[in-house]
Amino acid sequence: MLNYFPKYFTSKAIYLYLAALFVVSVLFFNQAMSLIWWILGIGAVFGFFHYSNLLTRKWSEYPEKIFTKKIFQIALIVRIAWVIISYFLYLIMTGEPFEFSPGDSLFYDEMGRYGAGLMAHGKFPAFTSMSKYAGTLALSDYGYPLYLSVIYFLTGNSILIVRLVKAVLSALTCVFVYRLAKRNFGEETGRIAAVLCMLMPNFIYYTGIHLKETEMVFLVLAFLERTDYAMRSSKLTIKNLILPILLAASLFFLRTVLGATSLFAFATALMLSTKRTVKKGNRLVLISWVLLVMVYFLGGRLATEIEEAWEERHMNQQQSMEWRAEREGGNQFAKYASKSIFAPMIMVIPFPTMVETPGQENQRMIHGGNYVKNIVAYFAIFALLMVVLDKKWRDYLLLGSFMLGYLLVVALSAFAHSERFHLPALPVLLIFAAYGIGRQENKHKKYFTWWLVFIFVAIIGWSWFKLAGRGMA
Repeated sequence: MLNYFPKYFTSKAIYLYLAALFVVSVLFFNQAMSLIWWILGIGAVFGFFHYSNLLTRKWSEYPEKIFTKKIFQIALIVRIAWVIISYFLYLIMTGEPFEFSPGDSLFYDEMGRYGAGLMAHGKFPAFTSMSKYAGTLALSDYGYPLYLSVIYFLTGNSILIVRLVKAVLSALTCVFVYRLAKRNFGEETGRIAAVLCMLMPNFIYYTGIHLKETEMVFLVLAFLERTDYAMRSSKLTIKNLILPILLAASLFFLRTVLGATSLFAFATALMLSTKRTVKKGNRLVLISWVLLVMVYFLGGRLATEIEEAWEERHMNQQQSMEWRAEREGGNQFAKYASKSIFAPMIMVIPFPTMVETPGQENQRMIHGGNYVKNIVAYFAIFALLMVVLDKKWRDYLLLGSFMLGYLLVVALSAFAHSERFHLPALPVLLIFAAYGIGRQENKHKKYFTWWLVFIFVAIIGWSWFKLAGRGMA
């Protein structure tokens, strides 16, 4: 097992990004990206690949406590820096401290202010009052406004402090990734995964905006880490069970499908994992716990929301694609997209937007992070193939069933190509990618080269698709 991310792979990834950026800009010169997007993209890609090679080598021999401390500290510093930079960058570019087209962010901000106002008058912002104010509000949309209400009440509606809290939660997520990867795949994989998570541009980016993704990722990783710990414990205690229960409950109030997928993954792992992973006595106790939780949380209103979302998945995806095709400035080719296209590519997409298209400033800002995902997906897929060929897939069912189960739901939804909705599965993908990196040998390098060719062609094709569908190519 390698204990670092080899320069052979990181350098090639950087060179390919620069080549793709140059070729796209030449081929579609009139729609070439502005300098600001170049700077952000190059910074994201170079920062991730250069420092993932450097730090996985440099930090490989540190004692565990020092390594964990460094992961948290550097992750926190980088995220705080981005929170401050993005706050003023958005002020300059949009006139307000929110991203471009901040529909959901403004909604959450308004709901948080309303809830904080209720608390200031001695009233708890209950679901009924929040729902009445919003007009319609699903249970899965209640948790985040309530969370914002508390922070706003304590800080005087401070947008910046909310995002600084996000920075702390995102840094803690990196620690959870380390613990989870180490417990499943060993120390080498744990350290690589933690560095990848620390440097992942998409995680950094979302600390600077007012959406709930950072909090969801934190809770998902906390749930997986604590649940994995309970499953593998030599002796179960009430203390080991309470926190996973609370974390599972919280997920239902942020995104219903996350709560359902987490329980699905847990149940799958309990039923199919090897005795080495789950002790016999633990299995019986935990199965009873999962059944009770499923009965409680998958009943009533939550069950209705899940059922409706699942029954309408095909229609929602079709309607979304048609809307994207017919709206002003939309892509006329979008209507041809479907689950048959998204599902096989779900671990790889979205591809980076490297051309100027109307109303897609957010996609250009995060294009470097999307490219990084395109590359690390290779190592994650490689890892999945290895655990299947090694006949060890039953040892990693909690992680595998969560990642693949959630991504399958996303592939069937209206948000299959939105990096925002991929984010909860990304930490687990990075864990598998870290294991795949550690399993690389010289004989595997040719496969990576072919993957780079595929990504290069896909980026060119995606750029043409973006422009041609809008009559700009």
